[in-house]
Amino acid sequence: MRTIFLLLLISGLFRYSLAQEEGFCSAPSVLSKESKSKPLYSKIYDSTLSPLNLQNLPGFTRSVYKRDHALISPESHVYGPLPDWINTSGAFLISPEMGSHFIMYLAKLKENSRSGLPLHDVERFIFVLHGAVTVTSAHGESHILKVDSYAYFPPNFEHSIESDAPAIIVVFERRYAHLSNHVTEPLVNSTDKQPLLETPGEVRCSHILEGIVLYFFFFV
Repeated sequence: MRTIFLLLLISGLFRYSLAQEEGFCSAPSVLSKESKSKPLYSKIYDSTLSPLNLQNLPGFTRSVYKRDHALISPESHVYGPLPDWINTSGAFLISPEMGSHFIMYLAKLKENSRSGLPLHDVERFIFVLHGAVTVTSAHGESHILKVDSYAYFPPNFEHSIESDAPAIIVVFERRYAHLSNHVTEPLVNSTDKQPLLETPGEVRCSHILEGIVLYFFFFV
């Protein structure tokens, strides 16, 4: 009986997929017409992209805090001044108080902004989400980082992150674990300069349905 019901269900799904412009297994477009006009990573930091029917509801949040994981959605970001940073506000996403061994926060740099230094023996990694920033070492070497660019600063490495226009970066900081006979070096790069990783072929919907049918025929 269950086998007959499953076959009828599959038949109905196929009819439904044929009636749709993109079948029921088709992945929706990653970017809608509206989102294409928005910055690349705006969904990470823009709380106005919450579900339209809930974004104006007082106290609404999709954030979840569990013992072994947390999801902090944009509407839960609380920005405040960052110590030793100039014209910059930050929203902490991950911290040791949540059980992690590192800190992750968003930094919104305004006009004529400048970063502070991490604590002693703390390494720092930044990734540009919006706008552009200039990173400068104590030796005077400068690099302009745009969206999708990143930089790593070893512990106790004097540097500054500056911007003369609004920009947003995500910052990771962690107390460095020293290794014998190993010296870390600063790094500046961009994701578009890195090779793409090979990924296995997509799992087609027909294969999934075939698996379900075989399961019910042989095991139900």
